[in-house]
Amino acid sequence: MTTKRKAAKKLKPQKRRRSVRPTPRAALSVATDQKKSISQRVKAMAETSFEVCEDDDNFQRLLTVLQDEGESSKVRLAAFQSLQAAAFSVVAFESCRSDYIAALEKVATDKDPAVRRRALGTLSREKNPYAQKLILDGLKDPDKALVPPEKALQLLGNDLHTDAYPIAREIVNNPPNEASKQEALRLLAADASSVPVFERLLRDKSEKREVRQISAAALQAVQPKKFQQQAKELLLDNDEYDDIQATALTALTHFGDQAGVTNDEALLKRVDKLGRGKSAKIKKSAKKFLSRYRG
Repeated sequence: MTTKRKAAKKLKPQKRRRSVRPTPRAALSVATDQKKSISQRVKAMAETSFEVCEDDDNFQRLLTVLQDEGESSKVRLAAFQSLQAAAFSVVAFESCRSDYIAALEKVATDKDPAVRRRALGTLSREKNPYAQKLILDGLKDPDKALVPPEKALQLLGNDLHTDAYPIAREIVNNPPNEASKQEALRLLAADASSVPVFERLLRDKSEKREVRQISAAALQAVQPKKFQQQAKELLLDNDEYDDIQATALTALTHFGDQAGVTNDEALLKRVDKLGRGKSAKIKKSAKKFLSRYRG
């Protein structure tokens, strides 16, 4: 045989072996085996498939891993992810849902912050009353808090009740941190009784810009007429920040009262002057504003 033919034979491509996906039971066997490495177990959890609820034994084994505080956090979260994936198949998962919710309620107070945070998030999207109470209790008493206040406020937005509004207003007035103040304002954006709060913060130049802009959006949502008046005052203020005036211009352009703004000559002249200023952001906003109201 010539050297070329030998080389060609050696270079002949080999057929790839087709990988065989493990069955859910085989995957669970690896995933629940504490002798296996964490990476092996996490990978196996991902291969339990959406059909896990078709085998109650497999399902219960996943729940056991999730609830075991002695387990690795990564493995528990992988089990959680597998269960959440199975839950997307609403009809097939229905027979398992009550056990699943019970397990989530148990780990909602877990010592592992990542596990309890995920559990509270899932339960709040399920509009679970137990989770709602835990979250509210944590906002009322920081010693009982299971998640940071800003996260708790976000979770309350999934299942909003009016009894959350007084707590949110207290946080706005006395925030533990800036992020929680902003989340509290977002939560209050559907509360008409918080209009005075929005007005006060919007006009307060000592407040963070983000706080003022959230207040502007909330006021526009619950009291458009009051916002229009506030926006006008912001635009007429020579000492107001450019980004706040740009926000006011954008809001009036899209949501302003056509007749009221068109007939407000003082406002139109002011916007025309702002449009000839140095701020590129205001120039762009002013152009759109005048295009609508002057044609």
